[in-house]
This record gives sequence, structure tokens and C-alpha cells, in this order.
Amino acid sequence: MEYNNLGKTGLQISRLSLGSWLTFGKQIESSTAEKLMVLAYENGINFFDNAEIYSRGMSEIVMGEILKKQAWSRDSFIVSSKVFFGSGGQLPTQKGLNRKHVFEACDQALKRLQVDYLDLYLCHRPDKNTPIEETVWAMHHLIAQGKILYWGTSEWSAQEIMEAHLFAKQNHLIGPVVEQPEYNMFTRAKVEVEFDQLYKTVGLGTTVWSPLASGILTGKYNNGFPKETRLSIDGLEWLKDKNLTENRIEKVKALSVLAGDLGISLPVLGLSWCLSNKNVSTVILGASKVEQLSENLKALDAQHLLTPEILLNIDAILENVPPRADY
Repeated sequence: MEYNNLGKTGLQISRLSLGSWLTFGKQIESSTAEKLMVLAYENGINFFDNAEIYSRGMSEIVMGEILKKQAWSRDSFIVSSKVFFGSGGQLPTQKGLNRKHVFEACDQALKRLQVDYLDLYLCHRPDKNTPIEETVWAMHHLIAQGKILYWGTSEWSAQEIMEAHLFAKQNHLIGPVVEQPEYNMFTRAKVEVEFDQLYKTVGLGTTVWSPLASGILTGKYNNGFPKETRLSIDGLEWLKDKNLTENRIEKVKALSVLAGDLGISLPVLGLSWCLSNKNVSTVILGASKVEQLSENLKALDAQHLLTPEILLNIDAILENVPPRADY
């Protein structure tokens, strides 16, 4: 396994990590979740990603039970939670980034995950009903209390992240160190262009999700719609409509040929492509089967195959290089 710093922090995070959205507590059995975490840990993955909203808290409960059973040394792994959507409660105080919910959600995540502190605590979405200043203060106080070590954001804009940083700096508070954006061959603009200045000015780290575009980049949908896949889960029609388009399938078929020429699988190509971006701190894997995770782990050894020429070939297939501003 390879490790690098999470942004400008000194925290060493594995280049590949394991997520639990749609899998733990929902798509897979707890026994499978344990096998996935053990395989990941034994292969050097040290970051496990979670959130209060994942399976309405069950994802964190499942992960917490596994962490307790495995009894790994607490200084050997990184675990996260995310706050905003709530864990199922419908009352106005049970969601958002106001101080009350940020505090309550943190305590609830600690109990579910059965840990004394969270390494990373992320604001899962911007909250238009709460001033950023209030959220920054809340996160700073949680760090001061020893309940979290670092805080960050997920699916925030560059402007919102910068606003949080400026307020933190002006008031001698601890600002966000990491953003968790979607990043894959079909979703590129935010990571490659919008955040470009943040990498330089505030040392932003990134923990990217959906590196295989919800499974489209595995090639499993090239010849139809198989059953029992992520996009067949009730309530995820929006994800299916977004990713499963004729144009994308045609591009995936072309990428499959390229992967074959390189002697690797399509998922390995897709993950290696994400890893080729130096501003990506870690790529979150969403495997639901042990064999999938085993295959995904091969991406680290395949990075050398993505030469500048191959990357240009990929861009030619995708036809979606995000435009950069002319400064």
C-alpha cells in the first residue's frame, strides 16, 4: 500500500480506502462487511469512511461492531463520519450543520462506531440555513474537546470552503482540511478545475467517492442491466438516470478495449486513472464483494501503465476534459 499526507496535514492516509455507502447495513450482510474490512486492513488500507445517513445509522453500527471484534489498535486506522442529513429523524433539530446537530450527531457517531474519537468529521453538504461561522466554531470546539481530530466538507463549492477558511483564519480557529467530492472519468470539473487554487492556497486534501461511477466503469452494464446491482436498489433511480446513459456506455466499451490492450481490467483502469491525479489524497472503494475489492487493490500496481500517452488516449475517448480559465 502507498500512503501520502491528507492535504497539508501530517496525517498519512492510504491511497485506497474503503467506504460503506449503500453496502454496510443495506446491500450486504454484516459477515461480508467484516470480510471486506479485514481484507482492506490486511492490505494496508487504513481509512474507513462512513456517515450518519448511511443506512440511517446502521452502516456505522455494523462498522463499529467489526472494529470492536477485530480489536485493531486505534492508532492503526482512520475512521470518519459525516453530518448534515441526520440518521432518520424528521425534526428540524435532527439535521443540518447547526451547532446542536453537529454536536449531537458526533456523540451518536462515536457510540455507533464504538470509538473515543473520530479522525475525520465531514460536513456532508452545505447548509443554507446555518451560517458557515457557526459550523466552523462547532467543529473547532469538537477538536478542542478531543472528539474529532480533523474536520472537512463533502460536496461543498470552492467558494464555500474558502469562506470557512477565511473565517477560521480571522478568528484563529481550525479550518477544514479535506473535501470529499465525487470524482471519476465522467465527473471531473470540481476536482480538476474548481479546486485547483485551493490545493495551492490552503493545501486542500481530497477523499474522492464514486471512482467507478456507481459501477458503470466496471463494464457490467455494457450488455444490459443485470439484477442485484447498486443501480437496481429502490430509491436510487436518480443515480441510475445520471450514470446509465447510452453515450456513457459507448465510451465505457471503448475504455474496455483500451484496458484489455493494457492487460488490466476496466475497474483497475478507472481506479488507476483517479490515482494519477496528484491532488487526490485517497480513492474510496465501494466494493460489495471480496473478489471486487481484491481486484480493485490491483490499481496501485497498474499506475505505471497510465503513461502520458495513455492518459491522452483516455481523454480522447471521454471527450470531457474540463476547460480551464485563461489567467
